[in-house]
Amino acid sequence: MKWENALKDYSLFLKIERGLSTNSVNSYVLDVRKLILFLELKALNISPISIPTDLIQQFIYESAKSLNARSQARLISGLRSFFDYLIFEDYRPDNPLELIESPKIGRKLPDTLTEDDIDCLIEAIDLSTNEGERNRAMLETLYSCGLRVSELTHLKISDLYFDEGFINVTGKGDKQRFVPIVPSTIKYITIYMEQVRPHLNIQPGHEDTVFLNRRGKQLTRAMIFTIIKQLAVKIDLGKKISPHTFRHSFATHLLQNNADLRSIQLLLGHESITTTEIYVHLDKKHLTEVVEKYHPRK
Repeated sequence: MKWENALKDYSLFLKIERGLSTNSVNSYVLDVRKLILFLELKALNISPISIPTDLIQQFIYESAKSLNARSQARLISGLRSFFDYLIFEDYRPDNPLELIESPKIGRKLPDTLTEDDIDCLIEAIDLSTNEGERNRAMLETLYSCGLRVSELTHLKISDLYFDEGFINVTGKGDKQRFVPIVPSTIKYITIYMEQVRPHLNIQPGHEDTVFLNRRGKQLTRAMIFTIIKQLAVKIDLGKKISPHTFRHSFATHLLQNNADLRSIQLLLGHESITTTEIYVHLDKKHLTEVVEKYHPRK
């Protein structure tokens, strides 16, 4: 079996069988491509079926020189998934990473923004430009709906149910969920839709996309990252933030205001509540207040 053939089949398995997003599939594939490149540089002609543990150990050891512990763990996890797939398809009987341990890493808690931080970021947007009106609507949507950046870029006009107060969000694995949208965010999106978007030269295939770049095409994830980072620099925020920070802040602020974890799970579109529980670790002060307020032994 050739590596490229195995990788192609593996990609289809991740997409179709496991229902992973394109970004997730690309990440898994990249892990395997790093191993392939290592073999090519060493001029080793060995198939994925016969590659032994010691050779993969050598690859991980050399990779570790330029990777932190978290990246090493991610690489090992990605390779382990690939060889699990080969076992699943009966291409090989064992996983060569079975005895390779991942480095110990602490659980990384996501950064959050305060309500004042978010207000300052949005107030720093230059509303004298068409892009400013769009950017305000985007950041308000990210925060008030708790969206992933990919969910924001793929948001469709046909997904907006403003009369009902909801938007239809397509999340990981093309799973859909309805998320409430507050009146102020509806107002900002409506301003953008009525005053800015009609003046764009919208390209074929993007007629139903809500947020567009100045060329009339769907915005990229990288562009939204850039917009947010530039605003953070502009107000001298002093925090390393990304579009996902707005999502974390959305969940944390809900928890601080006594929303239950199950509701937050549904709003975020988490398949498992275990994923949502990370926000509990962010807000120990809130949990202390809950015990002091409600426990009979207070």
